[in-house]
Amino acid sequence: MDAKAATPKEYQVKAAFLFNLAQFVTWPPRVLGKADQPFVIGILGKDPFGRFLDETVKGEKVGTHPMVVRRYGDVQDIKNCQIVFIGQSEKGRLAQALEGLKGRSILTVGDFEGFAQGGGIVRFLTDKGKVRLRINLRAAKNADLTISSRVLRVAEIVEMGKD
Repeated sequence: MDAKAATPKEYQVKAAFLFNLAQFVTWPPRVLGKADQPFVIGILGKDPFGRFLDETVKGEKVGTHPMVVRRYGDVQDIKNCQIVFIGQSEKGRLAQALEGLKGRSILTVGDFEGFAQGGGIVRFLTDKGKVRLRINLRAAKNADLTISSRVLRVAEIVEMGKD
């Protein structure tokens, strides 16, 4: 299988991981709002998922909240969002992106080296063809998010400054 064929498959798996993370993270009630308010998975920067993420969440809900995907070119555009995937195109601006989200209960997810070390919450790491999780618990706590022990058991826990 060539590298081009592997990339869509990898991002299909990562789209499924994003969907599942939504089911295993607890947000403060104020963040989710009214029962019919959408649960938003945002993508900041270049979208590596194509149609996979949209198809994965189509018709799905987190509790009573219908899931939707939104794409953002700038962190300042992110208003109502529960998960934001920070794309590799934003690697050089990670600190600014995280600063722009500071104080908000948003699960930040990325898949590039230094993501969790730099203050992101969940890093997808591809190891021997499998997607693994690295989780920065301090960053999750700072965002007032609780990650299920079911996720933590299969993840590698990292600290700020160690990725």
